[in-house]
Amino acid sequence: MKTTKIEWTEKVWNPSIGCNKISAGCKFCYAEVFARRLQAIGIKDYSEGFKFKILPHRLNEPLKIKKPTKFFVNSMSDLFHEKMPFDYLDKIFEIIEKTPQHIYQILTKREEIMYKYFLKRIVPINVWLGVTVENSLYKHRIDILQKVDAIIRFISFEPLIGPIGKIDFSKIHWVIIGGESGKRARQIKKEWVQEIFEQCKEQNVAFFFKQWGTWGADEIKRSKKENGRLFLGKLWNEYPDVTINYQV
Repeated sequence: MKTTKIEWTEKVWNPSIGCNKISAGCKFCYAEVFARRLQAIGIKDYSEGFKFKILPHRLNEPLKIKKPTKFFVNSMSDLFHEKMPFDYLDKIFEIIEKTPQHIYQILTKREEIMYKYFLKRIVPINVWLGVTVENSLYKHRIDILQKVDAIIRFISFEPLIGPIGKIDFSKIHWVIIGGESGKRARQIKKEWVQEIFEQCKEQNVAFFFKQWGTWGADEIKRSKKENGRLFLGKLWNEYPDVTINYQV
């Protein structure tokens, strides 16, 4: 289990790995590229590259950490992948419930499977559930997320590769925005970010601007580091207030 450079979390926990592309945001998947690199240098867990597999030997990793920590669950997969057995998911959530000092941030593009899983199960109070929405074609993921009784629900607009339009943020507590990075990155537009930002402020949703990525606010292509994380001249690192008893 490693500390991560992902700005909105602290560590990653991958009790399963591997995935397949299901929507536009998956096109230049960073996890797939990283998995191929790990396969090339002989890392055993990645002997089959980016093929989906469960890794039971990683299940107990969070139990070893006593300090309260934010975990991004499955940075190298989708926890609600079509091949994920529900009985293995049960084991993952058992570990989550045994470690109430931690926060587990779970992000999916497979909102229907997430919804089905929780129809007969309670979402632990230390779980934040989120969906990825890369452009307006995938706004329906928000509708499904709003039906799941999680204490914290969030949306990741990353990679933001198209305008989103009007959004109903009812029962949504947190928004993350990020542009795509890499040589083939698709462009993010400042006006798309601005439109989402204004709706967050109007609807009292915490706003986290993760990065511009390869394309800057001025629409010039540079390194991710050079383009930075400033929006409207400042850093936006807001988090949802977990002390509030949200209506679910």
